Amino acid sequence: MMREMMKDKKIILGISGFVIFIIMISVALSILSGERKDLLQLKEQRKEMIVLKDALLLLSRKVRNVEAKKELSNVQGTAQAVEEVFSSVGLKDRVKTVKSTGKRETRDGFEEEADVSIEKVTMNEMINIFYRIKNAPMVLTVKKVTIKKSFENPELLNISLVLSFLKSK
Repeated sequence: MMREMMKDKKIILGISGFVIFIIMISVALSILSGERKDLLQLKEQRKEMIVLKDALLLLSRKVRNVEAKKELSNVQGTAQAVEEVFSSVGLKDRVKTVKSTGKRETRDGFEEEADVSIEKVTMNEMINIFYRIKNAPMVLTVKKVTIKKSFENPELLNISLVLSFLKSK
């Protein structure tokens, strides 16, 4: 009888040890599963941060370029900026009018706008004008563009621009 009790105790101890082992493995697996989920979330966050970092670098590069443009130019107003841009393209004589529409103070400096009328330019000359405006050594932006065919020669274009010139304080 004693032997049977000892045998039963050994069986119970073996089964209880096995149950404890199973419980420990299940707890470890659940912890591991949670850690895997956390790892996946961290990987997703890392991808988002890389995208945000790239966007931030691009924006900071653009800001540096704009700041450099503001410092490079000795141009004092929109009329002078238009003269410089169109002289570099060789189309200074095609500029019909440059009318200043006002000056306003911004956070970073003064913004001056002007209506510019250009007559009888070819498509290629128009592309060169916009390229020079974009790459001018000053902060010069196009706010509005109207392009019409010339009355005298339908292959030539008349362009009306609203240009904005930003001068730092």
